[in-house]
Amino acid sequence: MKALVFSSRSYFQSALNSENSGRHQLTFLETKLDASTAPLCRGYDAALVFVNDRVDRPCLQALAEGGTRMVATLSTGTNHIDNNAARELGITVASVPSYSPHAVSEFTLALLLAMARKIPRAWQRVRDGNFELEGLEGFELRDKTVGVFGTGAIGREVVKNLSGFGCRILAHDPVPHADTARLCRYLPQEDLFRQSDILTFHVPLLPSTRHIVNDQTLPLMKKGVFLINTSRGAIFDTAAVIRGLKKGHIGHLAIDVYEEEAGLFFEDRSSQILKDDLFARLLTFPNVLVTGHQAFLTDRALQRIAEVTVRNLTDFESGGTPPAG
Repeated sequence: MKALVFSSRSYFQSALNSENSGRHQLTFLETKLDASTAPLCRGYDAALVFVNDRVDRPCLQALAEGGTRMVATLSTGTNHIDNNAARELGITVASVPSYSPHAVSEFTLALLLAMARKIPRAWQRVRDGNFELEGLEGFELRDKTVGVFGTGAIGREVVKNLSGFGCRILAHDPVPHADTARLCRYLPQEDLFRQSDILTFHVPLLPSTRHIVNDQTLPLMKKGVFLINTSRGAIFDTAAVIRGLKKGHIGHLAIDVYEEEAGLFFEDRSSQILKDDLFARLLTFPNVLVTGHQAFLTDRALQRIAEVTVRNLTDFESGGTPPAG
């Protein structure tokens, strides 16, 4: 079948072409998918998209009018797709339910350790020829209580990885996982917030999780709390987080996602002036580490994404039902 890949980058193209081996006709575009670009998909059976494509009702209507019958996202979550509109329009939505929880889990620990030992600041000093150690005092994880908010596939791997550091591990999830409970203690949300020195979030973006870190929940947390987000940007209310940083209530922040990242991430903007004042303000704090949604980006994860996506296309072509997030 014919599929148009939007928001494509070299790493997606290489992985998909390698796995596809000519089975399907894939065309790659760096252009993002939204209502204005959906007509580009006319004549294609499927649109392949990523997390910052805007697959809302107007976009889906345009796709349906052009004959597109499937939207396959190269991600686990489908919050960027209007699933109700897709069903009404007869468009099948497919996703990659699990590609590599290890990739995101390991990246989460990398952010945590980098900030705990002030590695970004130390790296910059050495590049400048400054080998002074003043101001580089870090902390050891074995002394800390780490809260894991959400113990799906990724959260469970985070708990496993943390267990090797000797820290106290707490967790919260509507459905506690029996095996994971052997490595941590499950608590209600408010208790998790109150007791954790470090909080890392691993939940999908739902109405119940949007802005779960906000002006009301931040005061529940310890002064100097370390917050980590490698899930979805809108889990955090950015304005509230900035207020928490300015007051000193948030001691460290490490994020790989941002709630308004669609207009920023996956592009080279080094020669541009940032127009997002909140994001620009985040970058001014010395205790903040921001990366550009790369936690998923490993060789094995890309291979798995390509495998499942090509299988989704094949299943749909043969009349099967591909998985949706």
